Amino acid sequence: MDLFKSIAVAASGLRSQSGRMRVIAENLANADSGPERAGAEPYRRKIPTFQRHMDRELDAQVVDLGRVQRDQAPFRTKFDPGHPAANAAGQVQMPNVNSLVETMDMREAQRSYEANLNLITSTRRMIQRTIDILRA
Repeated sequence: MDLFKSIAVAASGLRSQSGRMRVIAENLANADSGPERAGAEPYRRKIPTFQRHMDRELDAQVVDLGRVQRDQAPFRTKFDPGHPAANAAGQVQMPNVNSLVETMDMREAQRSYEANLNLITSTRRMIQRTIDILRA
């Protein structure tokens, strides 16, 4: 039945967006964590990717969280001569995480999650109403 297929596809979207939110939360948690010692790299931002594949059991395209990639953007620098990882000029490399970008990505992931959840809720209501009509 197509209604059950739509629930399964939306559920795959829920799982994917949930994984995306976990990656974004990790980025936000490490946004200000510098390296512990000289010569070490700070946290590098992670970028979640998605991949779609054919679910043969459903006969439908579903989405999954793909490989989580590392952002190759340059690190930020911060003047902190007392930090153990500071170079000769007193600069410390900081993570390449922009909290504003991560917050907006999190909001987008939340809205996508809510849209999939609303689709499941609406589909369940339609199934229930169909059952109620058939019982009457």
